[in-house]
Amino acid sequence: MILVARRRDRLEKLAAELGSAEVLVADLTDAAQRKTVEDRLRAAPPVDLLVNNAGFGISGRFWDSDVDAQDSMHQLHIVATMRLTHAALAAMAPRGSGAVINVSSVAAFVASPGSVTYAATKCWMNRFTEGLYMELGRIGSPLRVQALCPGFTRSEFHDVAGIDPATIPASLWTTAEDVVAASLAGLERNQLFVVPGWRYKVLVRALGILPAGLIRAGAIRVARRRGR
Repeated sequence: MILVARRRDRLEKLAAELGSAEVLVADLTDAAQRKTVEDRLRAAPPVDLLVNNAGFGISGRFWDSDVDAQDSMHQLHIVATMRLTHAALAAMAPRGSGAVINVSSVAAFVASPGSVTYAATKCWMNRFTEGLYMELGRIGSPLRVQALCPGFTRSEFHDVAGIDPATIPASLWTTAEDVVAASLAGLERNQLFVVPGWRYKVLVRALGILPAGLIRAGAIRVARRRGR
């Protein structure tokens, strides 16, 4: 197991709890540090499962936000996901085994006022993963890829994004444990899109059949209610 994040103290604490894990400190928005992770993915011992889980959100109008922070989000959600997935699949393909889980979001299925870039980058992640899924299926490869699309999940994400958890109905929250369980169960079935929780499954299904104008009006109304 290889743990990758920016903060060494947290990584080492988690590694100690797990009993055995390799710690790799890297900021994936930085090209040089990201390259270190890429090189490790291509090296031995091989990695059987890559989870692209790093991400953050920014709340507020796009033009009022820090453009460098917006760029960092693209570097993390898009560039890092693409490059690390490439490195992992290049190493997995000759072995004929392995999987990649790209942690996307329910936000990938609808444009979101007040969180424009986040929704857009997660939409890219879904299409990217879907394209890989189709490529692997076309050649009959045993490698697996998944776009994991959770809704509101208890974590530090919302604190960083400046989202008040109290504005989210309690029924919409899920736990990290439930999200992981759904993801791994979906991976066993070679399921492309995994949406944990029945409420979010219903929401995604509805987004696929409702008129686009109605969906946009609903998204604007939700954004206004949350002060975005």
